[in-house]
Amino acid sequence: MKTILVTGSNGLLGQKITEKVLAEGRVKLIATSKGINRYPFGEGYEYIEMDILDNDRVKQVILTYLPDAIVHTAAMTNVDTSEENKELCYALNVKATQNLVSLCEEYQIHFIHLSTDFIFDGIKGPYAEEDAPNPLSYYGETKLLAELAVKESKANWAILRTILVYGITKDMSRSNIVLWAKGALEKGLPINAVNDQWRMPTLAEDLADACLLAVENNARGVYHISGKDDLSILEIVRKVADYWLLDQTLISEISSENLNQNAKRPGRTGFILDKAIKDLKYHPHSFEDGLKILDEQMKNSMKV
Repeated sequence: MKTILVTGSNGLLGQKITEKVLAEGRVKLIATSKGINRYPFGEGYEYIEMDILDNDRVKQVILTYLPDAIVHTAAMTNVDTSEENKELCYALNVKATQNLVSLCEEYQIHFIHLSTDFIFDGIKGPYAEEDAPNPLSYYGETKLLAELAVKESKANWAILRTILVYGITKDMSRSNIVLWAKGALEKGLPINAVNDQWRMPTLAEDLADACLLAVENNARGVYHISGKDDLSILEIVRKVADYWLLDQTLISEISSENLNQNAKRPGRTGFILDKAIKDLKYHPHSFEDGLKILDEQMKNSMKV
């Protein structure tokens, strides 16, 4: 059984990997993140505090455990915050990745790097793995620079690009488009949803599974990992309202230029998933099935 070390284990994806490992026992897990462990169960894996900006600490932890693979989920992912705090964004998204992949090269560790659809400009989506990137935001720029650092290394590596991840953590502390829309509409708050951006929203459980499949298959190269449905942001929000029988008259349809966001977003991204389906046996849920899974998880958390 392989040992994997996960960075950013307190995040949504990191917690879903922990959850999947505990349920299925496919690998031995070393979970790492900055600060205390926020996953509510501490048995069946090991948690180590590790700030990815502390190079000495990172090397110490890696040398202690010498995992077979590192799944690098930690990053600054808020697109507007990245625009406002470029120095920290660069440190987290580029420098930390350069350090990790160099250690993986040195100690022959398989490196699984998480990336994003925001490396593309959204003019000609859906995209295949070999399509040319052209990021519109600083966040997208840093994720592309991180990809280049990985590709230039001599490590055994795989890059998993993903889109608009949604799901819930045990403590419900992580927001995303589904929880935001559901929460606002349940409170009777009006919300704006853009009609000129299209995404393929990704269930966090599906992405966690893809990470483990990449480890198990010793995947190499770039893989596109997302949900199967290509939807506008407006359609996503309306489907959330429809599923939970919420008031759709609270939803206003607007264009991106009226949002006044700091960072520019791509119009239509979306991924061609053929490579991941063929090589990794990746099988994502539909958006509707993803909402059903979330609904069950929310109901179960209320019973505890």
